[in-house]
Amino acid sequence: MRRKVKELKELKEKAKEEERVVRCTMRPLRAVWMKIGLEKMDTHEGVIVSVLLDSRATGLFMDKKFMEKNGFRMEKLERLIKVTNVDSTHNSRGDIMHEVECNMYYKGHRERMKFNVCNLERTEVILGMPWLAAHNPEIDWEKREVKLTRCPHGVARAMRGVERKDVRKE
Repeated sequence: MRRKVKELKELKEKAKEEERVVRCTMRPLRAVWMKIGLEKMDTHEGVIVSVLLDSRATGLFMDKKFMEKNGFRMEKLERLIKVTNVDSTHNSRGDIMHEVECNMYYKGHRERMKFNVCNLERTEVILGMPWLAAHNPEIDWEKREVKLTRCPHGVARAMRGVERKDVRKE
């Protein structure tokens, strides 16, 4: 019996040591971001923006201040979208009443997208679960790299050899 107790203590100590090593060597992952180009539909001017990939988000979102600052044209929605918090209360920042249509460019891919305009505060653009599910991107969590190798035909169109000279960097 004493032998088993001693073995158990040794196993617990070894597990604690290994746990400390894992905790110290892993970098905390806070979020995955991508730099993309967004092209206005009316003027074909573009802007480079860092977008947040968020599997908890239920759509594609653009911050209202970012939209206004960069001169994207918004369209009024036929019906507003009520915004609720996780606890089912009404969001104090307001409902979604407008959308922006634009082209998105990312590492050889292009697609036309519609973003709901809302007050995001610290984030300019969010690609949520509908986009993630449609594209099923390969994400290297250590390097924080995103590859679009599994896009279904018609969702994103490859733009091989095309340079976007009118996309300005911020």
